[in-house]
Amino acid sequence: MGHRGILVTGGAGYIGSHTALLLRERGERVVVLDNLVTGFREAVPEAPLVVGDVGDAALVARVLAEHDVDTVMHFAAHTVVPESVADPLKYYRNNTCATRSLLESCARAGIGRFVFSSTAAVYGIPGGPFADETTPTMPINPYGTSKLMSEWMLRDFAAASGLRHVALRYFNVAGSDPKGRIGQSTRGATLLVKVACEAAVGKRPHVSIFGTDYATPDGTGVRDYIHVEDLARAHLDALDYLRAGGASETLNCGYGHGYSVREVLASVARVSGHPLTVREEPRRAGDPPQLVARADRIRTLLGWRPALDDLDTIVRTTLAWERRLIETPWG
Repeated sequence: MGHRGILVTGGAGYIGSHTALLLRERGERVVVLDNLVTGFREAVPEAPLVVGDVGDAALVARVLAEHDVDTVMHFAAHTVVPESVADPLKYYRNNTCATRSLLESCARAGIGRFVFSSTAAVYGIPGGPFADETTPTMPINPYGTSKLMSEWMLRDFAAASGLRHVALRYFNVAGSDPKGRIGQSTRGATLLVKVACEAAVGKRPHVSIFGTDYATPDGTGVRDYIHVEDLARAHLDALDYLRAGGASETLNCGYGHGYSVREVLASVARVSGHPLTVREEPRRAGDPPQLVARADRIRTLLGWRPALDDLDTIVRTTLAWERRLIETPWG
């Protein structure tokens, strides 16, 4: 293909590993940097894996030079909202401070392109159920704030340098590789679809609904669930856009419609053929009632065309992965 190297930070984690896999499939030169605190060696079956921290400037400088990197895709982060509320400094250290160090390393190495893993949590609780890129950013938890601060640093650094970037604000990511090669393997996961599928295959005794009194059609939280492979392809589209000379952008990445917690649990029960034991719990701190993407710009600007926009498909691929992990556990 003739292109230079791509550094994928956090590439042994859930979203990073799916993106690295698609990059490799189309012949890109990929190197993964991951400290394996929450990632897995098994998630990086082919690309070179360097074990270490994004904030280790000497290590990052060596990786950028040795692999002739000119593009960074930055996924490495802590992502659990309740944990961020309980331990905010952990999130500012790992998400914000480490990103600052990475950007400084990029500056020294003359990196020209940067794709950033951001989040819809930067919006907090919008005035309505939908958020577009012009919706005011008012995060209500340290996770969202840590990512928004990283967006600001990236914006300001890009304005002062030759770096061009795309920041993708993810909505609720779910599902696994449709071919069953990799998937979300995080222990103690909090993402609803995975938790419910773990319950469906007997790994958990029940599923909790946190909040049943929201002002939503069935009283439970509504989210825009996006299949991880569609999200990974958005990163490849962002890369192509930047390679073609595109200007820096911040874009929502979601399907534009939501499902309630009860609708997700009904899908898991339907697809798995097993009823779930459900517990109703109080609301969790830091959870907005509804959060759904307005995501027209990513389609127009990047030409992104999601192929797996179907809740039962998302659930089916997640269930398949959970069943594989029973047979061959990771880590």
